[in-house]
Amino acid sequence: MADVAVVGGGPVGACAAALLQRAGLEVVLLEPHPPAPVEALSPLDSRVVALSRASERLLRVAGAWPMIEGARVCAYQRMRIWHESVAPSSPAVLVFDAADVGEPNLGYILENRLLQHALLQAFSAAGGRITHAALESLTLTEEGVRLSTAAGELAARLVIGADGAHSRVREAAGLTAARAAYEQLAIIANVATAEPHQLTAWQRFMKDGTLAFLPLADGTSSIVWSVDATRAPALHSATDAEFARALDEAADRALGATRLVSARRSFVLQRLAAARYVASRVALIGDAAHVVHPLAGQGVNLGLLDAAALAQLLSEAVARREDVGALGVLRAYERWRKSEVSVMATAIDAFDRLLAHGTGPVARVAQAGLAAVNRSQELRRFFIRRALGVTGELPQAAREAPTLS
Repeated sequence: MADVAVVGGGPVGACAAALLQRAGLEVVLLEPHPPAPVEALSPLDSRVVALSRASERLLRVAGAWPMIEGARVCAYQRMRIWHESVAPSSPAVLVFDAADVGEPNLGYILENRLLQHALLQAFSAAGGRITHAALESLTLTEEGVRLSTAAGELAARLVIGADGAHSRVREAAGLTAARAAYEQLAIIANVATAEPHQLTAWQRFMKDGTLAFLPLADGTSSIVWSVDATRAPALHSATDAEFARALDEAADRALGATRLVSARRSFVLQRLAAARYVASRVALIGDAAHVVHPLAGQGVNLGLLDAAALAQLLSEAVARREDVGALGVLRAYERWRKSEVSVMATAIDAFDRLLAHGTGPVARVAQAGLAAVNRSQELRRFFIRRALGVTGELPQAAREAPTLS
């Protein structure tokens, strides 16, 4: 019987598995469709993630960072955030610069498949076992869990559900989740721009959504355009040239004219919050526990912190000779991460409601507040630290390593 079975080998599940395996637990990971190694000269994929400093630190602990660093990763140094009521060159644009807090960058933009592959490789290198099959059924007992797959049955003391918003683990454990539709679609693609991205993430709030340009290592940018569902069909059916013209207008040509260099993808946006993150011998992490709006780029970072927090508590439980599936151990994880995620999710929803869609007096105050933050060095530093992910109750793996004298 394994100590832990992780269902779902995306970045969050693979990170939890790698951290736990490196901590000395016996872990089996279910992932039916692992990504192929990324070809060095292949075009950059349009599905990207923005990693915070906290995520970078815990990925180093997981053993994945050496396989991530390289020519396909863009370290971005600045963020420029503005409301459509002002020009992209206006002094009212909120600017975050890594130099303001003595950091080399604000984080990294890289392909999701590169992150996932590196974490799976780190897990395997630590001695972990990957089963290339999907979960078919789950049976919970007092002693452990039995997982049925097409490749056979597995047994473990604890199952971790890292299998996304439609989690089979969550359903099998009888854990419920509240869903709320944003009535928006996110359109993603890679684009070439007339002006260089300047290692800067650009974000514009508009009355019908939010548009972000994320800098990529090859000089192009990844767009994440969250648009109201009523407008999405027209953008989906537009030709590439028509889409580029609409994109130029939405961006107020902040980076000049744009040109698509990848196919467009889209997905429906929703918020999800599991009522409970744990049950006896079951824990949920990442999108299985919570889904937030992508406008702040925090979904993967929140999930990686879930993985690190749970791995830390389970390792401590093993050191105390406690059962890793015991409800008392798992509830400590739930109390820790549920409160942290709730604060972030509420803030992100407020940004969407007030900055992207707000029209009343409260919204106008919030929109004007971007300029007010830009005028205050202390407020800028506060928000930069939040963007770096180095505030709040961090797992040990996400904290800065002590300096050796």
